[in-house]
Amino acid sequence: MPLLTVEDLKTSFHTREGITAAVNGVSFRIEHGETLGIVGESGSGKSVGCYSLVDLIPRPPGKIESGKAIFDNTTDLLSCSHSTLQGIRGKRIAMIFQDPMTSLNPYMRIGDQLIEPLLIHFDMKRKQAIRKGIEALEEVGIHDAENRMRSFPHEFSGGMRQRVMIAMALITEPDLLIADEPTTALDVTVQAQILELIQREQENLGMAVILISHDLAVVSGFCDRVNIMYAGRIFETGPTEEIFYNPQHPYNRALQKSIPGLQAKGEELYTIKGMPPDLSKRVTGCPFSSRCEYAVDYCSQEPIRLAETSPGHSTACLRVQKENLTV
Repeated sequence: MPLLTVEDLKTSFHTREGITAAVNGVSFRIEHGETLGIVGESGSGKSVGCYSLVDLIPRPPGKIESGKAIFDNTTDLLSCSHSTLQGIRGKRIAMIFQDPMTSLNPYMRIGDQLIEPLLIHFDMKRKQAIRKGIEALEEVGIHDAENRMRSFPHEFSGGMRQRVMIAMALITEPDLLIADEPTTALDVTVQAQILELIQREQENLGMAVILISHDLAVVSGFCDRVNIMYAGRIFETGPTEEIFYNPQHPYNRALQKSIPGLQAKGEELYTIKGMPPDLSKRVTGCPFSSRCEYAVDYCSQEPIRLAETSPGHSTACLRVQKENLTV
């Protein structure tokens, strides 16, 4: 039985300029202990989709229009009571946010922020929570943890703040960890350490991980399955090896061609022409058709949907589904 099953999730933002369909009919599932990567350009709906699951989008202007998110075969995260969700969020579902400096309270000591989930969810005595907090900091590689508990966020480097965020997320031993670009703005060495740390803790706790990223190299080496997102929809989904070695959507192929390390020396870097569509306006047909080098007339006219092309591997490309294109 899947740990989390998401069906037809739609999230919009209602503004003076109109209604922006940030997430438009997303469906996926994640198994116990599995690592799912969600990849796409900025504005593709990666973070909004996951934040919607735990009610972290601002309301207003955000609004979850429809969908189900069945967690552990018992609770619909999108329709359950606030108190029920409060008991799950931070305890059974934890998050590592994109920017630790803005996610940590600059006025609170690290220790107070770290042990807060234990005091709220487990009604733990403060002395016991502090001991567990020190252990959590040591577990993520922060030296002199007992003294560091009394530090403020500005006294930590970017990499150390990210480690604190990981310790906060894992201190309750969650079933699911949502990591929203946890290595953004970190140098390559620290990035590798952070990913190794998450992977080690995942194995120790047996938890599932959703990794949101725009870094294809990170996703290819870390995830079991991958969802490729564009314009608020999933364009391709499948096992990591299939996604990278047998791409079934031109957008997936274009993303991989954009990796600088794969470019021949001296050649001009490949870029995807054009811009993503304005999601406040109705999009007819495939949202990628205006940027796609393989697009034909019906691509901008017919509605798209995910369809399986091989076991466990699905694409939303109309031409691939009609079997008149090999990407």
